[in-house]
Amino acid sequence: MKTLHYSIATAITISAHCLLPSITFCQKISAGADHVLTLCDDSTLVVWGSSDYGQLGNGSSNDSEVPVPVPTNLLSGVIAVVAGSDHSLVILNDGTVRSFGGNSYGQLGNDSNSDSNVPEEVYELTDIIALAGSYHSLALKSDGTVYSFGEGGNGQLGDGTNSDNAYPYQIASFNGVTAIAAGDYFSLAVKNDGSIWAWGNNLSGQLGVGTNFSSNEPLQIESFSDAVAVAGGGDFSLALKNDGTVWSWGRNDSGQLGTGNNTDSNFPVQVSNLTDVIAISAGGSHSVAIKSDGTVWAWGGNMFNQLGNGSDTDSNLPVQVTGLTGVVAIDAGVNFNTVALKNDGTVWTWGSGFLGDIDVSNSSVPIQVNGLCTITALNETSLTSETNVFPNPFENTITVVEKNASGDIFIMDILGNVMVSQHLTHGNNMLNTQTLSSGFYWMTVTHDNRKETKKLVKQ
Repeated sequence: MKTLHYSIATAITISAHCLLPSITFCQKISAGADHVLTLCDDSTLVVWGSSDYGQLGNGSSNDSEVPVPVPTNLLSGVIAVVAGSDHSLVILNDGTVRSFGGNSYGQLGNDSNSDSNVPEEVYELTDIIALAGSYHSLALKSDGTVYSFGEGGNGQLGDGTNSDNAYPYQIASFNGVTAIAAGDYFSLAVKNDGSIWAWGNNLSGQLGVGTNFSSNEPLQIESFSDAVAVAGGGDFSLALKNDGTVWSWGRNDSGQLGTGNNTDSNFPVQVSNLTDVIAISAGGSHSVAIKSDGTVWAWGGNMFNQLGNGSDTDSNLPVQVTGLTGVVAIDAGVNFNTVALKNDGTVWTWGSGFLGDIDVSNSSVPIQVNGLCTITALNETSLTSETNVFPNPFENTITVVEKNASGDIFIMDILGNVMVSQHLTHGNNMLNTQTLSSGFYWMTVTHDNRKETKKLVKQ
């Protein structure tokens, strides 16, 4: 059985809400309908929220308003977490998957329909690098194939039927996938050519294919390219392009498409007044994005303060989340909350529901969650005086000057896919970047057991 190593040279792409997952902290936080999962540096979990279906995985069906650990005798060796609507999924360091929580539709993937408040192995899934969940579950294998299980009544399993399935099955003739997302009764995927594919319920146009007909098999969104991430919400979708722009389609009654109006769209439209984005997430009726400067922007429904801007007024244009900087990962909950990870390892949340504080159930601005474990996040570091890079912004070539050491250079897209790699030697190291599209990239230089990261822009 192959062991997953989250190394610099490994291209690991994850759905929506992570920046540079192959480096440090992919899927370390995740918000479901009423529960939150956080992944500790020691590969254990700390969780809080509703556990009426056992979705906290700690052997209890009692809710917890504050963070509590999942006992290590129940779960350890975790490298990524995903909270579905009422269930949870985790990847272990051997590439297998564990699940716990609600299982009415078979979303735990253990060939039963019984809920479980302890982690159980998902049948016959190996080499998994990404997960997504709603009332159905998706799993992405390292070979670019996708497996689905759980609720299928709207075709969201992509297997050509409209039936539930409690056992993981591969979506036929569908490969080359690099990112996945599970929306409310529909699914999304990005392929390695930058195209987007969608399947499931489409009554609000959330598949983005120009019609409102649902599909139980993957359909390509025509004339859309350069996608690096997707996010599925409640009847609407988001996509992030490599140039840092965000696109949306589907339901828009609360302004969740971010276009300055409240009109639904069954094809992609660009989110207004928003550039330099590096991560996205979609909630029930609101959307969030991280910009390259570490600020967070939100739009859509705000009746329960889920935009985090100090008000309860909906916004059909992006507004900045109050007082939050240095954010590196984010997840919009299925209902009315959002959770964010900062580059100092702290976790913040806002909105309504279980916010990780026994005294707070609603906040219109971000509040820090206390009582968590150690969570290491990535912070961009400047290259040392021994290493220089020019020009930046760049066009067809970039030069890395190393005065002393040797090592390796990696240029990655904003989801951590290695696009260019080269051995680092003393002196001038010229990298050919002609094949890269315009947009944001990250360069990592490793040498002398050190790793330094620099943001790059291709014009």
